[in-house]
Amino acid sequence: MAGNYLMVGAGLSGAVIGRHLAGLGHRVTIVDARNHVAGNCHCERDPDTGVMVHIYGPHIFHTDDAEVWDYVNAYETFMPYKNRVKTISQGQVFSLPVNLHTINQFFHATMGPAEAKAFLEAKADTTITDPRTFEDQALRFVGPELYEAFFKGYTQKQWGVHPTQLPASILKRLPVRFNYDDNYFFHKFQGMPQNGYTAMVERILDHPGITVHLNTRFTRDQAGVYDHVFYSGPLDGWYDYDIGRLGYRTLDFERFTYHGDYQGCAVMNYGEVEVPWTRITEHKHFSPWESHEGSVLYREVSRLCGPEDIPYYPIRLMEEQELLKAYVTRAEAETGVTFVGRLGTYRYLDMDVTIREALNTARTFVDHTAKGAPVPAFAVRPI
Repeated sequence: MAGNYLMVGAGLSGAVIGRHLAGLGHRVTIVDARNHVAGNCHCERDPDTGVMVHIYGPHIFHTDDAEVWDYVNAYETFMPYKNRVKTISQGQVFSLPVNLHTINQFFHATMGPAEAKAFLEAKADTTITDPRTFEDQALRFVGPELYEAFFKGYTQKQWGVHPTQLPASILKRLPVRFNYDDNYFFHKFQGMPQNGYTAMVERILDHPGITVHLNTRFTRDQAGVYDHVFYSGPLDGWYDYDIGRLGYRTLDFERFTYHGDYQGCAVMNYGEVEVPWTRITEHKHFSPWESHEGSVLYREVSRLCGPEDIPYYPIRLMEEQELLKAYVTRAEAETGVTFVGRLGTYRYLDMDVTIREALNTARTFVDHTAKGAPVPAFAVRPI
């Protein structure tokens, strides 16, 4: 028997889950408050320059998940792309992530890998045996000079707090490469959609069993019309923020144009706290297979997210953790709704992880409903 399901949000989570269920013969309605699909990975071609612009900041697709890679390539041609980030610090341009070239340039040296490892170990604060904060983690593994130049100011601007107030987990692994590899990501599959992410999501949604309503805000009283709701809005928003708002960082974008090539790369970070923006992105470099005379750029400034802002990065500090637990407890007592995606689970998710979790969520839902078993509120529990 065909079900009647609602997806709140026309981003990757809603599109992937909706397509899977529609492919099994179910009726799927998707609503989104914005005037476009694809969520924060929405792309538009600038009418003046012809540049494909990532409206909500750049999204580079990278994954080791072969099924997810095959999935996105079924709906859009992905072109080869390697993310090579530069940063300005102390009046020089360096490569990120910190690699052997960065180390040698910064310290005016010509060290090989083994020498550089020993050199940084000597710089590191080995008295820190159990790093608890971001600053502890950085000082333990790269020492004070590289920390001050590349991590401290940028992190303070991005998160709005001193690195001593951030958990060590933000620096999950040693942020240094002892070779000359300046590819920002490690993953096997990396690329950019030839016609942008919006075109890809539109193709995912192109199914007779799917109906999309844009410029449509969801209210909880709509949920009862459907057999099940997949909700990718803010977890606390489901409850109208009645016990408080979970903390997010948002981004302000200052757009400007340039005739020619402004900075010679897609992403230029600014590591010093005196510079208000965290980075400048030049969007024609995200499509290196295209050629454009004009250029579209954005300066990015991070700040605390207000009620009317677009939430980007969940803060997840201690005060958020207690509030999150309260919301998760309530959500797990719900029936008829599954919370999905970055906002629904209050976790920062890369696109490939979002798609993987959406596929898993759809399959789990189908399996549970076939057996008459309860459907879990979360595919991945936020805490």
